Amino acid sequence: MASKKILVTGAFGQIGTVLVETLIKKYGYDNVVASDLAPENKLDSLYEPLNILDSARFKEVIVKHDISEIYHMAALLSAVGESKPLYCWDVNFGAFLALLELAKSTGVDKVFFPSSIAVFGPSTPQFNTPQESPLVPSTVYGVSKVAGELWSNYYHMKYGLDVRSVRYPGIIGYQTMPGGGTTDYAVDIFHQAILKGHFNCFLSENTRLPMMYMEDAIRATIELMEAPAEKLTVRSSYNLSAFDFTPKEIYNEIKKHIPEFTIEYQPDFRQAIADSWTKSIDDTKAREDWGWKPEFSLESMVEDMIFQLKQKYSK
Repeated sequence: MASKKILVTGAFGQIGTVLVETLIKKYGYDNVVASDLAPENKLDSLYEPLNILDSARFKEVIVKHDISEIYHMAALLSAVGESKPLYCWDVNFGAFLALLELAKSTGVDKVFFPSSIAVFGPSTPQFNTPQESPLVPSTVYGVSKVAGELWSNYYHMKYGLDVRSVRYPGIIGYQTMPGGGTTDYAVDIFHQAILKGHFNCFLSENTRLPMMYMEDAIRATIELMEAPAEKLTVRSSYNLSAFDFTPKEIYNEIKKHIPEFTIEYQPDFRQAIADSWTKSIDDTKAREDWGWKPEFSLESMVEDMIFQLKQKYSK
């Protein structure tokens, strides 16, 4: 355990921030290196400024710290990606393909690739979407994640590289602000409920999407990376699920704790993105292969989010 040397790219992002903190607690301060674009570190961790499009710098960081595992969390999210599609492709896929080559050539043991429900499209079964489903997404973000899944599987088959991945649903957490994803309304709604008592939602009230609390997402990520390789039967990306809800349903749940809270629905371009995605996920393979099981329900997630954010804003 102590010999692990872990690199986290995109360490200042929504998931990366919490992941770095959790990995340090688990493996020790000296064994986790955070990286991101900023010249200065925003975390209590070892840090290397890194533009993931700079392969030479990427290799330098890997070699300098004798990295054995990489959690590649750097990415542009769905809504931002649609405004910069070619740049999104370069960041989300081009840099990942370069990472796979670097991992192979430098002897990195394991790589984690974060995929997404964005890989699913209109041709995918909308409810209880199975592990093996058509992957014809309608966003460049989704396209980049499908490509990443396929190359992850290829590098495992061709070169024996231990690449592991999950298809994250929408992730809800109090630790960071929303990062530009279509599911991020489910984060912002809590901040607005507490700060303003009103929320303008960019999705319609009955738009159902799969979601997960941050604590479960981080635990799933690390549990997959720690699972015995011989138990893993999916080398593209595992379906992952916790619960699903609509804006109306989460609003009603928040209202139980903040009775004066109001909402208005003003769908924008992100509605079409959400409509193309699956509504609920079948994650049987993850449960069977590495014992995945969520701990938070919609109700317990809402209760903890409100508690944590009220604490945060009262300081």
